[in-house]
Amino acid sequence: MSKVSPRKLSSDQKMKSLDILWTSIASLKAREEVKNFFKDLLTPTESIMLGRRLQIAQMLLEGKGYDFICEEIGTSKATIASVHQWLSSGFGGYEKALKGFEDTVNKRFEGEKKRRVAPMSFEWLKNKYPLHFLLFNLMSKNKK
Repeated sequence: MSKVSPRKLSSDQKMKSLDILWTSIASLKAREEVKNFFKDLLTPTESIMLGRRLQIAQMLLEGKGYDFICEEIGTSKATIASVHQWLSSGFGGYEKALKGFEDTVNKRFEGEKKRRVAPMSFEWLKNKYPLHFLLFNLMSKNKK
């Protein structure tokens, strides 16, 4: 698709273009719907670049420095500065989206956190080899 300069569009054209975009996205309910929409709308490169901006915003909100982010993600300081600028003087979209992301991830893994045990711990061994522990319990009762 060829690039269009927003300066060359009338206010009405801009409004119609953005209205269909925002309303279409807002109408999507499930993660799978959103994913399929963006797969159809964006190239893989565009999707990755948007994801990387969100990663940068997340790291900035966590207090990570530019040098750390550059090294971790492999992006330029100019890109980090742009995201930082949007975080500082934007409309709060990054924060809202990232809060929603964290809430969703926490809910997704809430049950798993309760079930997870440290590898090679006593509880892990007991879960991995339940019959062995049953036999040990039976043998120790017989010795008494």
